[in-house]
Amino acid sequence: MSKVDRRILKSQEVLKKAVIELMSEKNFDDITIQDLSDKANVSRGTIYLHYQDKYDLLDKLIEEHIEVLRVLCESAAELDFIEATLKWTEYFDNHYSFFSMMLASKGAPYFRNRFLTFLQKEFRHEVNVTEGINHGLNEEVIISFVASAYAGVVEWWFKNEKPVTHQILAEQLGTLLERNL
Repeated sequence: MSKVDRRILKSQEVLKKAVIELMSEKNFDDITIQDLSDKANVSRGTIYLHYQDKYDLLDKLIEEHIEVLRVLCESAAELDFIEATLKWTEYFDNHYSFFSMMLASKGAPYFRNRFLTFLQKEFRHEVNVTEGINHGLNEEVIISFVASAYAGVVEWWFKNEKPVTHQILAEQLGTLLERNL
């Protein structure tokens, strides 16, 4: 695997940071390439060197975070729900500006849909309708319920500016998952 030039990584990082900052100031649809260029202190050409347009930049930023969450899921496969959820809530806390912008604002409903789809895929492996508490229930209903509830609680946490620590959030979300799966 070839090494990526540090200048490329630096340009991409300042552009990602700039789009998040701009989204805290205005609706994503109102952000221009010139706004991004000014905020990141790079030329418009630099933006187009790395991304097709602002939508491509946002999409790559979203995919980057979803991929990290996916890796965290894989690394937490042997953990109980509380310990596994702690890995996520710690990541949410460490990337508060991104997730709060994506989940607590109207700026990116696309992210919420991607996040929900991701959660449904992850929880699909946890649902058992052949025995236990969910015996006889429709698998798709359970998956939708759990994923929507999880996304809703995380969204609540960001909208209310972290009213509890990420550790308490993980403990309570993990307990709820254990009760419902």
